[in-house]
Amino acid sequence: MKSLLTSFSLLFFIQISVAQYTEVINSKRPGFSDSPYSVGTKVYQVEGGLFYKNVGNYLYWNNTTGEANEYSAKAFGTDITFRTGQFFERLEFNLDLALQNEKRDYTKPSVYSESGLGLSKLTIGAKYLVYKPEYTDKSKEIRSWKARHSFDKKRLIPSVGVYIGLNTNLLNDLYKNPGGLSPRLALITQNDLSNRLVVITNFIMDKAFTDDSENSFILTTTYTLTRQWSIFGEGQAFLRKNVPNDFQFGAGGAYLINNNIQADFSARMIYDERGDNSFIFGGGLSWRLDNHKDKIIRNKTDNNEPKLEGEKKGFLNTITFGLFAGKKKSSSSKKMRSVKTSKAKTRSLEPPVNKKAQKAKKKNNKRLIKEQKKREKAQKKYNKKVEKAKD
Repeated sequence: MKSLLTSFSLLFFIQISVAQYTEVINSKRPGFSDSPYSVGTKVYQVEGGLFYKNVGNYLYWNNTTGEANEYSAKAFGTDITFRTGQFFERLEFNLDLALQNEKRDYTKPSVYSESGLGLSKLTIGAKYLVYKPEYTDKSKEIRSWKARHSFDKKRLIPSVGVYIGLNTNLLNDLYKNPGGLSPRLALITQNDLSNRLVVITNFIMDKAFTDDSENSFILTTTYTLTRQWSIFGEGQAFLRKNVPNDFQFGAGGAYLINNNIQADFSARMIYDERGDNSFIFGGGLSWRLDNHKDKIIRNKTDNNEPKLEGEKKGFLNTITFGLFAGKKKSSSSKKMRSVKTSKAKTRSLEPPVNKKAQKAKKKNNKRLIKEQKKREKAQKKYNKKVEKAKD
C-alpha cells in the first residue's frame, strides 16, 4: 500500500509542470461531458445558461414509502459552473449549481400536483489531469505529402483525468437526496483525433454508495468548423438503481466571441424503457478572467542570484517584475562586474581578384577609349569638308 501511494505521489509531482492554459477559453458547455484539462492557474471562469425541460413520463421507486411514483413535469431555470485552476497547472477546482422552478403532475400512487423553486444541484469538486500524450507535429514534414497528411496513431491514446466531488444536500425538497451528502466520481478521457475533431468520454458514478446511486456514460464528439464556430453531438446512458434506464441524445453548437467569451446553444431528447418523451433546450455564455502567467524561467547569474525572465501578463494582470525580484535584485545589480568590449575584425566576403585579368581589362578599356577619340576626330574632319563643299 505504501509503495502504491509513493508511486502515485511521484506521478502527481512529475506531471504538474505541463501547462494546461490555452489562449482561447476552454469551456465544457454546451455538452454535459467534461474535459480532462483544467482552465489553467490563476484563471477564473464562469459558465452559465438558461434551460427549459419538458418531462413526459418519469417513473421511480420511492424507498421511503415503498411505492412506485410516476409524474410528468415542466421546468425552467439556470445552471452555473465556477471553475478555477490553483496551485498546479493540472489541478482545477469547480462548483456546479442549478436553480430551477418545476411543476410536477403525479399519476402514481395518486393524482396530485406539486411545485418548487430552488436549488436542484450544488456540487463542489476537483479535477486532475493524470496523463497527457504527445502528438507528432506533422506540419514540419516537408519531404512527403503522404507522411504529412497520414493519421498519427498516437492520437488513439487518450488524455486521462479524474474527478472527485461532493453532492451537498442544500437543495429544494423536490431534489433532496434521502441519503444526505454523497460523492460524485468520474474518469474522463479525451482523444484529439485531429486539430478539428475531438472525442470525449466520461464514466461517472453519481450519488455513489447511496440508495439513489446512478452510473452514467457520456460520449461527446466535437468538430471545429471555423475559428469561431464549432458543433457537437452527444449521447448519454444512465444506469440507475431505482429508476428505469435512460438514454439521452443531444446536439448543438458554440460561437467564440473573443478569446475569453463563448456563446452556445443545444437541444436534447430523452428516450427510456417506458417510452418517455422528454426534451431539453438551452443556451448560455462562458466567460473567464484570464490572470494566467507563463512559467518563469530562472537563470543563474555570475553572483549566483536567480534571474527572472519572460512573464506573460494576462487580463487585469498588473504585477511588475520588481514584485518578484525584491531587494536582492537591486543589491545584485550593484555588484555587476564591468566587461571590456572590443571590436571584432571584419573581412571581405568577396572572392579574391585576379591581378592579370584586372590589368588586361584596364588595357582593353584604354584601347577602346583611344579608338573612340579617333572616330570622333575623323567625324569632325568629315563634317568640316561637307560644310566647305556647301559654301
